[in-house]
Amino acid sequence: MIGWTLGHYQIVEELGAGGMAVVYRATDTKLGRDVALKVLSPDRSVSEKDKARFLQEARAAAALHHPNICTIYDVGEDRGDLYIAMAFIAGRGVNDIVRDGPMNLERALKIGMQVAEGLEAAHRLDIVHRDIKSANIIVDDSGNATIVDFGIAKLAGRPTQAGEELFVGTVAYMSPEQAKGGSVDHRTDIWSLGVCLYEMIAGELPFHSEYDSAVIYQIVNQDPPSLVHRDPPVPVDVAQIIRRALEKRPESRYQTVSDMLADLRETLRDVAVGENRREPSIAVLPFENMSDDRKQDYFCDGMAEEIINSLSQIEHLRVVARTSSFAFRDRILDIREIGRELGVDTLLEGSVQKSGNTLRITTQLVDVRSGYHLWSERFDRTLEDVFAIQDEIARNVVRALKVTLTENERRVIAKVPTTDIEAYDLYIRAMQRYHEMTSQGLGYARNLLTSAIIRDPNYALAYCGLSDCYAMIGSFYDHDHSNIEHALTASRKALELDSELAQAHASYGLALSLDKRYDEAEKEFLAAIDLAPKLYEAYYFYARSCRPQGKLEKAAEMFEKAGEVRPEDYQSPILAADTYRGLGRHDDVVRCFRKGLAAAEKHVEHHPGEARAWYLGAHAHYELGDRETAMKWNERAMELGPRDTATLYNAGCLFSLMGEFDKCFECLHRAVEFGFSNRAWVETDPDLQPIRSDPRYEPLLRRFPV
Repeated sequence: MIGWTLGHYQIVEELGAGGMAVVYRATDTKLGRDVALKVLSPDRSVSEKDKARFLQEARAAAALHHPNICTIYDVGEDRGDLYIAMAFIAGRGVNDIVRDGPMNLERALKIGMQVAEGLEAAHRLDIVHRDIKSANIIVDDSGNATIVDFGIAKLAGRPTQAGEELFVGTVAYMSPEQAKGGSVDHRTDIWSLGVCLYEMIAGELPFHSEYDSAVIYQIVNQDPPSLVHRDPPVPVDVAQIIRRALEKRPESRYQTVSDMLADLRETLRDVAVGENRREPSIAVLPFENMSDDRKQDYFCDGMAEEIINSLSQIEHLRVVARTSSFAFRDRILDIREIGRELGVDTLLEGSVQKSGNTLRITTQLVDVRSGYHLWSERFDRTLEDVFAIQDEIARNVVRALKVTLTENERRVIAKVPTTDIEAYDLYIRAMQRYHEMTSQGLGYARNLLTSAIIRDPNYALAYCGLSDCYAMIGSFYDHDHSNIEHALTASRKALELDSELAQAHASYGLALSLDKRYDEAEKEFLAAIDLAPKLYEAYYFYARSCRPQGKLEKAAEMFEKAGEVRPEDYQSPILAADTYRGLGRHDDVVRCFRKGLAAAEKHVEHHPGEARAWYLGAHAHYELGDRETAMKWNERAMELGPRDTATLYNAGCLFSLMGEFDKCFECLHRAVEFGFSNRAWVETDPDLQPIRSDPRYEPLLRRFPV
């Protein structure tokens, strides 16, 4: 077709050919510019229905405008030939670059991020590319990556029709559902991007053979060779991103490309500063209750949680937080699936049979990739031995994972929190209610912890829990200063009992910050971090202390640190985004809201009854431009906490930002009615700025005690 003219495009030279089309460089005779012209192969049998569908969806793709997407100028038909005119990009395809060998890790991640950003824009318009492959990613001399060939893109709302072979992608990059000829959605692009990342980093495709049928069999049935075990090995964080993108089942993959993009950004920052973390990782699943008494579930949870707390003290071991690992209670999944979803290399599972004063505890540490047991043991002991059993389990895990402990870490793991079993029993029941973070749950936890302290007046951890209960009640529900005084008293007592207990320093720091003794609080937070560099509360409480002082840079830094030690946390990144907004750092605002929203979406999937994740997630949805979903999430939060003052206050803040002032005042008045008394929040919260000129604002303030 060299020299031919289709429409007003004169074909100059062939650039490449595929199974369904040929791409030419052509001249736009009207505008005098070079274009890439994709022409469907004339020997293919194309029905009029297929032509109409192709043109309709290509025109939809032409609506895309993004720096990482090749602009589609025109689609049309001339003498029976379907064509698409696109911007001509001068550069090399990733497939061509990879022929020179594996890419530098940082370069590969940057290209992957840019492709993800382009796909994010497409998916937002419900357009699925369906043929993401290295040949369709062009990199120019400045390193900018552009996705080309949206010509076979599909509108996500339209199901794939039988016999649509004209519109399928390239075999080596196909998702399992695509390879099997099933219906596809945006998650097929996530799979294909995972293949491209693998190819860039490894220098070869994860699934390859000279026969397409063999490649399809591998895609559907086999896992790709591990990147971690390559020479040189790929950092675990990078391998986990690719592994999650290449999950066989779409529901096990990243659910949005935004989720994947957030992980790529975070990992790229680590790679750029040489922090390629390769620490071992573990999730402790809730222990199964094998006792006749179902009321013993809390005891089994407490066992697992205490092991999590012990292992979390180890600096070079990544431990999944209780909230995430406990979400897999009663879910019938293969160990490997759970491990992949949690992003860990190993899982600790166990069972507890408790009868009177006797215990039988069975545990096993499982390698996620192989499914083999790294260690297992059964303990037949008495109830008084429970702490020795927890210590022994933690030590065996450390030994199996070949983690070297510092002297301080050995001391922390071996420390027995109490010698009173009934006090311990009260403590673990209390912490179960504390995690609910509701007014009722906190009040119940406070009473149980008080009873535990009566049983054992030397129980330092119980004093920490009691202090945190009072602090949270004082922060969110009852702003009487006596709550802060009780928090100060309890945390000081914990420090008197154990000055090396990091949690005690963090709890005391929180209480001091609520008392506005910020300099003293900072010293306690730093002491906690020094004793336990992976203690989430130390960073999270420190960040919350910095915000009211106007130390926004430090607050953002600490929220980011909290998110690093607990990657599945949704609170820290969302609050970090709010903080960055005050600093005018738009890119960081968007990045953190995306990260927080991804975590919130996962959290509500496993914990649908927790209002806080819904209202913070609603805020993130709104800030990222999805008002409709924000409204739905906000309404769900209010359904769950119709009398919860923290829920009502936060719902009111979002309604204020949305301009829904009637709903805002309704929420705030109800919050006051049910006990909300923090006038300072209402007067200073930037989210409520839109209502301060409303005539209903001053009467609202008069409802608060001065």
